[in-house]
Amino acid sequence: MGTGKGSGPELPDVRSWKIEGTPLELVQERLRRRGLRDPWARNEAWRFSGGFRKSITFSDIFFRGFKWGFAAFVVALGVEYALFSPKKNGGHH
Repeated sequence: MGTGKGSGPELPDVRSWKIEGTPLELVQERLRRRGLRDPWARNEAWRFSGGFRKSITFSDIFFRGFKWGFAAFVVALGVEYALFSPKKNGGHH
């Protein structure tokens, strides 16, 4: 946990994030009408800046968890065949 230079990625100054043009601007306006203010809104503005956001594609939504689900299916299928193997009853259905 060093605080020296080069110990992590260079982060932009928090004052560079603005709430203008984000959904937080609407929240601030609603709070202003009630006589309130959110002093931490600027700290959340980075979530709406384009640099940190990853675009979501159809395959991200459709195949989310597919690898783990398929692995669980294969394991369940293997256990079922190991414990309850099909019995051959001499030609009877």
